[in-house]
Amino acid sequence: MIQLTHQAQALLALAAFGAGFVDAIAGGGGIITLPALLFAGLPPHLALGTNKGQSVFGSFSALVRYTRAGLLDRKLAKLTFPLGLIGSAIGAQLVLWVSPSSLRGIVLVLLVGVAIFLALQGGPGKPREPVSRPMLVAGIVAFGLSIYDGFFGPGVGTFLIVAFVALLGRTLDRASADAKAVNFASNLAALTLFASRGVVLWSVALPMALAQAAGAWLGAHVTVKGGARVVRPVALLVTVGLVARLVRDLFGS
Repeated sequence: MIQLTHQAQALLALAAFGAGFVDAIAGGGGIITLPALLFAGLPPHLALGTNKGQSVFGSFSALVRYTRAGLLDRKLAKLTFPLGLIGSAIGAQLVLWVSPSSLRGIVLVLLVGVAIFLALQGGPGKPREPVSRPMLVAGIVAFGLSIYDGFFGPGVGTFLIVAFVALLGRTLDRASADAKAVNFASNLAALTLFASRGVVLWSVALPMALAQAAGAWLGAHVTVKGGARVVRPVALLVTVGLVARLVRDLFGS
């Protein structure tokens, strides 16, 4: 049985708080918590499961804050939430048949495109004209990216934000709120799968969950107050971090 020192638990909680803060604004919290769990000595399967065990609390906390602030499109969420659950469950099953590492090169190129989009998204972020049949497009985006999240995952929160801005005409702050409904559904589905297989170390996940929830609430609060001018630089920073991680995974060995 894995036993962590109090110091290690405290450092993991601190990492979870920072990850929750960042993830609530722009996604990408996993690039903080997953390496932290691995560094603490958890084997990969336990690190992945435990990471979902704590991150679901952060996405829920941010979702509640965004809903209370009126940024969440509830009509949209009624469509994207169940599609997020189904998509993530399908993606998690696909891992059994296809190696997620095959996606790294493709995702790296997409993330570079996201970085360019965010860099060019100047100012506070004016609403764009949505595509025709926006609900259908939103459903396709939520379902497709949730499959990706259950299968591989890096950058899904940022991909959702950019898709909702580019296709649905959302400002960056409202896109962050709408993305959280999908993130929470995807995390919940993945957690259910991991928990059923006994690969969530709850003694580690629960203290991190409390910190993650607090950080996510604060991050969502900052987004509510600061709007798109907060989301854009954080999303750009997260994207650069994800690119660096994938480059290391591809070429580091």
